[in-house]
Amino acid sequence: MRDEHLAEDAVQEALTAACSPSSEFSGRAQHKTWVFAILRNKLIDTMRARRRTINASSLEDDADENSVFDRELFDERGHWNDHARPHPWPRPETVVARQQFWTLFDWCLNALPESTGRVFSMRELLDMDIAEICRELDLDANHCSVLLYRARTRLRTCLSAKGLETNDALG
Repeated sequence: MRDEHLAEDAVQEALTAACSPSSEFSGRAQHKTWVFAILRNKLIDTMRARRRTINASSLEDDADENSVFDRELFDERGHWNDHARPHPWPRPETVVARQQFWTLFDWCLNALPESTGRVFSMRELLDMDIAEICRELDLDANHCSVLLYRARTRLRTCLSAKGLETNDALG
């Protein structure tokens, strides 16, 4: 994160979230893995927020057109820089479709056998390497790959059976 104070804040927020009475530890993974997942999400949220903001101390006081603020947001012709260009808001029906998809996905993921769901979650949601997963769950790489294949196949089948079509555009 390159900022010790922000990193400490993220760790503290993750531990607070994990210890709060409203936290939902389901026991599908080890408690340590669950806490690290919360921390990973907090770090990602913090980094995204930092990309969307400009540190006020980096802005110059002068009001000329070549201020740091202007150079950060606009090119020399006054057009938006690609990274600063405002993004259009999604249509409300798109937002609802996304929410419905993730609700359905969560239901299908929870319907998987425990070991299959755990391997899938560690790989796809926590972005862990196969080697890490194998070490954590004491599996060999071949068995881990089979579990991932089964998880993906069962999720696809479940999502299709619940009405999600492969040509649905959610984004």
